[in-house]
Amino acid sequence: MSSTQTDLTRILAQRIAASGPISVAEYMADALGHPEYGYYMADDPFGVSGDFITAPEISQMFGELVGLWCANTWLALGKPTPFVLAELGPGRGTLMADALRALETVPACRAAVQVHLVETSPHLRERQRQALSEIDLTWHDSVGGLPMIPAIFIANEFFDALPIEQYVRHDEGWRQRRVTYGEDGFAFTHAPTPEPEINLPTTAEAGAVIETSPASLEIAGEIAHRVRSHSGAALVIDYGYTGPAVGDTLQAVRNHDTAPVLEQPGTADLTAHVDFNALAAAAHAGGAACWGSIGQGDFLRRLGIDSRAATLIATATTDQKSNIETALERLIGDDQMGTLFKVLAIGSRGTEPPAGFVFKEANLS
Repeated sequence: MSSTQTDLTRILAQRIAASGPISVAEYMADALGHPEYGYYMADDPFGVSGDFITAPEISQMFGELVGLWCANTWLALGKPTPFVLAELGPGRGTLMADALRALETVPACRAAVQVHLVETSPHLRERQRQALSEIDLTWHDSVGGLPMIPAIFIANEFFDALPIEQYVRHDEGWRQRRVTYGEDGFAFTHAPTPEPEINLPTTAEAGAVIETSPASLEIAGEIAHRVRSHSGAALVIDYGYTGPAVGDTLQAVRNHDTAPVLEQPGTADLTAHVDFNALAAAAHAGGAACWGSIGQGDFLRRLGIDSRAATLIATATTDQKSNIETALERLIGDDQMGTLFKVLAIGSRGTEPPAGFVFKEANLS
């Protein structure tokens, strides 16, 4: 048993013993973001040697196309100078590095950009500093710290790691799922009484699970407010669904494989599927318009990923060609990331659809 696991388990067990079972959101928040023992605070989880591989790590094409989307959006916004390019949860900094390289094709845009990163992990901040060593960077703990000027936000696999609440259907109503601790370790339990003021479906089978993410909705609303008041846009890419939906999507990943959610908190990545309709509704309530969600495959094809892959293949070795083709299939294949991952754009009301979207994909509900 590692010291990290022992320490975080002890901390949570003592808290439960003193105050009673904690919510799933509280468990998830500490397992991922505890200042000393949270998963994102300890080691580098990205890449082949980590627990999972994100799209920017699969191929440079992903970040380049996101960068071109940002440049196109900047032009559509009227070329604000300066403007903030803010990435939420920037990982190793790979996506931002590729995006900035693409921005160089629009020199005025590249000259106008101020790079801001929303990142709480000191370890990952250092990795980002290394990857973007020639860039003037500013870090923030939250979206609220960003300067109030025009901004373009990038959030790739960010919302899936934000804490969720779960509610379980009982005969008398929905009860909040909680986490307790006993001789056999952590286990799920539930609140002693139903939640009377939660807006949840009235018809569902006993044992059904509903998930909400207040933290996600708050951030989506804050982004929308900034877009409305100071101009800007946002691109959200994540795996998820167009809700509402019933089901337990909370999962743990360790060493590229699934693991028990309540086993060894702080040593595995915890994520839940993103409800894109809920994000869109929160953004709309904040005064913005949304487009999507659409599949990542459709989005990247519309931005020209097939042409970009062909250009790279034209000067590639045989091995490189194979790697590019494999990466392309992973990013856009219907049985891989192409449909499981979805894309949502947030922008100002009354504007044209951003690159990769069409009018009929406007989501104003």
